[in-house]
Amino acid sequence: MSIVIFIVGSMLAGLSQSVDTLIGWRVLQGLGLGGLQALVQIAMAAMISPRERGRYSGLLGSVMAVATVGGPLLGGLLVDTSWLGWRWCFYVGVPFAVVALVLLQRTLHLPVTKREVTIDYLGAGFLAAGVSALLIWVTLAGSRFAWASVETALFLTGGVLAIIAFVVTELRATEPIVPLRLFKDRTTTLAIVASVAIGVAMFGSTVFLGQYLQISRGYSPTAAGLLTIPMVGGLLVSSTVSGILITRHGTWKRYLVAGSLLVAGGFGLLATIDHATDMVLLGVFLAVLGIGIGMTMQNLVLAVQNTVAATDLGAASAAVAFFRSLGGTIGVSVSRCSARCCPTGWAT
Repeated sequence: MSIVIFIVGSMLAGLSQSVDTLIGWRVLQGLGLGGLQALVQIAMAAMISPRERGRYSGLLGSVMAVATVGGPLLGGLLVDTSWLGWRWCFYVGVPFAVVALVLLQRTLHLPVTKREVTIDYLGAGFLAAGVSALLIWVTLAGSRFAWASVETALFLTGGVLAIIAFVVTELRATEPIVPLRLFKDRTTTLAIVASVAIGVAMFGSTVFLGQYLQISRGYSPTAAGLLTIPMVGGLLVSSTVSGILITRHGTWKRYLVAGSLLVAGGFGLLATIDHATDMVLLGVFLAVLGIGIGMTMQNLVLAVQNTVAATDLGAASAAVAFFRSLGGTIGVSVSRCSARCCPTGWAT
């Protein structure tokens, strides 16, 4: 069902004739993608033993990371090709989704357990409202209205109240969308917090690099995408290798710690660049960041899956995926806000 929703949302987004309709169909596309992100993790956990998950988690992480970071490369190529254009940024994923749908229908046969369930619509609504209010505030503050203004107070108040209502709802819900008992475990809590940071790092850096390479360095969208290959390569290699090593040795903490340090170091190095930075040096900085993200992103899901009870496997995996996506949205908003507020910063 999630694949079907994603396909329909992608096709309709590509056919949009206005910004309003594009936003609406992107919401539908996001619903399908959200389901895919969570269900892929859950299906993998259901099929593979905890000891063997590292290898497959690494492969899955490498595919996800390369697709995420490689998106601007493909998008730039599509936009630069006159007979394709921006609409193909939505169409291009449809054939892959159709193939995946056919293959899953033919080959994936997991045991089905039927029971009565209660969907926490109220909790989901409060969570979406709270997060959306805060993200809209971060995006618009400083351009549409001042940081210290009535609008800021309204957005912050509304967002905080919605988050509080979400917490109260989750404490009372029969089957909460995000079981708060998960946060009693230190490993799960730290993994979720780290997932937010990794989401900011991965998505935020992608947006930042696209703006930096095109605005400050004058490259075309296609060339800007090609220049991120060191980051993509680092992600691919480190995610795959770390997953294999985790399966072989049965430990994951050292890779998460090392990856986190590399992410921090990579951002520290990127903070030193300007309009005259040598491109080879920039490539090295991107490789460091990519290796760090590859060692942490998917292994955080693995750490949570190997910690929580089997009954919480789906909720925990979905929570990690959600907070990683939330971090990515924050990263994109902050990156765009920074470029808008200081458009000449890279050239000085």
